[in-house]
Amino acid sequence: MNDIGRFCLRRIPLMLASLWGVITVAFLLVAAVPSNPARAVAGTFATKAEIAQISKNLGLNHSLWTRYIDYWKDLVHGSLGQSIYAPTSVMSQIGQLLPSTLELIILSLIFGGSLGIGLGAVSAYYHRRWPDRISSSVVGVMQAIPDFVLGVLVIYLFAYLLGILPGPEGQLSIVATPPPSVTHMILVDSLLAGQFGTFWDAAQHAILPVLTLSIVISTVFARITRAAMRDAMDSEQTSFARACGLPERQVVCYALLSSRTPIMTYTAIIFGALFGGTAIVETIFNWNGLSQWAVQAMLKNDYPEIQGFVLVIGVITLSVYFLLDLATGILDPRVRTIGAGT
Repeated sequence: MNDIGRFCLRRIPLMLASLWGVITVAFLLVAAVPSNPARAVAGTFATKAEIAQISKNLGLNHSLWTRYIDYWKDLVHGSLGQSIYAPTSVMSQIGQLLPSTLELIILSLIFGGSLGIGLGAVSAYYHRRWPDRISSSVVGVMQAIPDFVLGVLVIYLFAYLLGILPGPEGQLSIVATPPPSVTHMILVDSLLAGQFGTFWDAAQHAILPVLTLSIVISTVFARITRAAMRDAMDSEQTSFARACGLPERQVVCYALLSSRTPIMTYTAIIFGALFGGTAIVETIFNWNGLSQWAVQAMLKNDYPEIQGFVLVIGVITLSVYFLLDLATGILDPRVRTIGAGT
């Protein structure tokens, strides 16, 4: 077996242990809270009989261990429980709303990462010169603006003053025909259905929320790229490349390539953080995504929905970190040898 295969096998037990930890934390989030979830759901003026009935519906009348085993049994059968207030299951709600949030996050990562890496690369290459000062100032200003303020500003500028983009109407206009739900991503589903008018309408509605999130996360990419690429530009490898007479453009590409590991690491971290960080943006733009749904579940004390959100996001984030670990090991042979005994 080669180094990559051994590297993957060493990561699988850690992945399984982390998965067990995520599931256990999601269970204890509701099962081990100091307060009584049934009383919180029933309200202040609920009778003892009503609280007892809600406790029975939530399974709170059983022992902690029994509830833990039942929780695992439900997960094995693909169930995340039943919402207290909604007539649909938690899994079906997450399945409908998660793609919308993924669509927003992926687009924001693409544009925000490109903007941030570009600003960081310019700042690192022109260290302590006027392009560096301009780039650092732009990043500092963008970092100082909260996402909810930025969202309101772009709506006011592009939707109200200029009138070139739709306001916070959701993912589609009222007059647009929604495409058949295949992936639950409107942009993808409209292309699959050949509804190019709907695609253009959805793309216009996505510009402002994507722009808001892109500006917010680009500051993180800019700072980590500047720090990593600055070290690469000062390294002996870069000095040797210049001594060999390589074009400066190629030298910069090599320096950026050597900075890929920290950039990839922060990409995974930002990806996981955005599932909670998009809640404000989704609310402002009426995006109707998973993060907005989770906030509403917290406000109405729908514990099965909260539990399902924590579990699903934890598993997704853990999977992204696992894939990042594998990608880093494949791209960087030095990582594969750590802990291998060679």
